[in-house]
Order: sequence, then C-alpha cells, then structure tokens
Amino acid sequence: MAFINKNHFWPGIILFLLIIPLITNSNYLLSILIIIGLYTIIVQGLGILMGYAGQISFGHAAFFGLGAYTVAILTTRFHSPTVLALLGAALLPGVIAALIGRPTLKLQELYLALATLGFGLLVHIGFTEGMELTGGPSGIAGIPYLSVGSFVFDSDIKFFYLVAGILILLSAGIKGLIESRVGRALRAIRESEHAAETAGIDTAALKLQAFIFSALLAGLAGGLYAYYITFISPSPFSFHASVQFVLMAVVGGLGTFVGPLLGAAMVVALGEFLRWAIPVVIPNAGGEYQIIFFGLILVVLMIFQPEGLGALGKRLKPATQKLPGEGYSTKIEAEKEGGL
Repeated sequence: MAFINKNHFWPGIILFLLIIPLITNSNYLLSILIIIGLYTIIVQGLGILMGYAGQISFGHAAFFGLGAYTVAILTTRFHSPTVLALLGAALLPGVIAALIGRPTLKLQELYLALATLGFGLLVHIGFTEGMELTGGPSGIAGIPYLSVGSFVFDSDIKFFYLVAGILILLSAGIKGLIESRVGRALRAIRESEHAAETAGIDTAALKLQAFIFSALLAGLAGGLYAYYITFISPSPFSFHASVQFVLMAVVGGLGTFVGPLLGAAMVVALGEFLRWAIPVVIPNAGGEYQIIFFGLILVVLMIFQPEGLGALGKRLKPATQKLPGEGYSTKIEAEKEGGL
C-alpha cells in the first residue's frame, strides 16, 4: 500500500493554496475552498480535543455560532473595529468553555457527549429566541467586511488568502504543540487517564485547556464566517453542524496532523458533488437521497480506512514501537523512555 509522506504534504498544500486563485476565475470554487478552510480550523481544535485528549464534543457548532454572533453584534450595533470584534469572537467561546468545561469534563463518554449536545441545543435555542439581541430566525444582516487598516477583505480571492494564511499559521503552531511535552501528555491521557494521573499528569487541567483551545478556534472560525457571508442566522449553527464537525474529525483521522484538512475537504466536497449529481441521476429526487448516498459512501470509506484519511500519511512502525508519552503505567517508565 502506498503511503503519503506527510513531510511533503504541507509544502504541496501551501503551493496549491497559492496558485489555485491564479488558475481559476470561479468564485464558486473559491467559496468552497474558503468554507473548507473555516471548517478545518474548527476540526483542528476538535482534533486536539478528541484525537489527543480523548474527549468528545457535540457542542462545537455553538462555539462556532457564538463567534459569528459576537462579530455580528459588535460590528452592526456597537460599530466595533472589525479586528477587535474578531478577537472577541475567539475570546467569548473560550471564556464560556472555561466556565462549563470544568464540571462537564468530569463526565465520561456517553454522558460527556450528551452534556455537550445539551449545551449546543441550548445555545441554538438562544440564537433563535433572542429576538432583540440575535434577530431571531431572521438573523443579522449588514455585517461589514473585515478590514485591517485601510485594507478591506471584500472579495473572494482576498478572503481566500486570509483564511489560507491563518490556517497555515495555526497548523504550524498545532504541529509544535503535538510534538511538545504537552502533546505527549495529552496522548497519555487518551491512552489511559488513570495511568497518566499515576505518572503525575494533571489530567483535569489538560482536558480543560484542550476544551478551551478548541472553543477558541471554533469562535475564530465563526467570526471569519460572519465577515465572509456578511449575514448570519441560527440555521448554520444547529446540532447537524456539530455532528458534521465530529464526522469531519473522524473521517480525517483522529490524532493525525493532516486529518482535519482531509476530513473537512472530503465531507464538504462530497456534499457538493452529491447535490449536483443526484438530480442528474435521479430526476426530481428529494434531499433525503443525498443523505442516504452520503451515509453509504462514508460507511464504505470507514470500512476500508477505519483510522481515517490522515492515517494514510503514517509510516509503518514496528508493532512493539511505542509513541512517546503513550501507554505509560508509571512515571519512572515514562522518564526512562523520555516520554515525559
């Protein structure tokens, strides 16, 4: 089986991001790539939370929406500078994650999933019912374009390069985080929380930090989304979006560096392809056909590549080889191996 060399993956992606606007005049293609980039930012945070800290969340559409509504409210009602509003879009979800994370992350597996699901549903109801603040189902229009000084990101190509630049910087930072002592500790929590605690790792603090970090990235993506669309309503931030983000993380591959980008690209591209192809193959087909084919394709994908698309970039390792920080039963063993 041929494996993708991840050392060559990102230079190729960066080159692609730089030249794609130069070889296409399609605003539709650029818009799809922008949405993939924004979703990748969210899934990068989920990748840290789920793939490394081992905690699941079905509430990240709420953080995504909180970031978008923060930008919308600050810019349209308080006329805040767009950069400051974007900063607020990232910080507010982070603060809320810090408040709810400590009690929520004490739960395990199904209970944690249900708690984050409940949080997401409550926030979505707030978006819909908060008429005076959020505009209710009608949403908020008239959001200005993001501007830095006199430079305004008022076209698809400008916004494409902005999202690509942010994504590259975030990817570099996350790569450093994964390879750091903190990253090894997070992997130890994923392998065995009890063993990690025995090794002296503050598991509660690290899980909370991962949760806050993922919320910050979701809020940042939400703020950028509001500036790109210039209109928001509750519908993009529903439970369905949270499930979609988790699906992107799983399809891309939990605990893999390139997984978030591959998962977001696969899910978005597949959805767009089916939206075009199904009416051609089955005239007068309803939306349920798209869901059926979408599910079937993803099931087949996970059967043949259960570790996700990002696992294609892993080199084969000896069966006895242990990743740094993984599977340690005692602090002494971890120190001998150089894992912690």
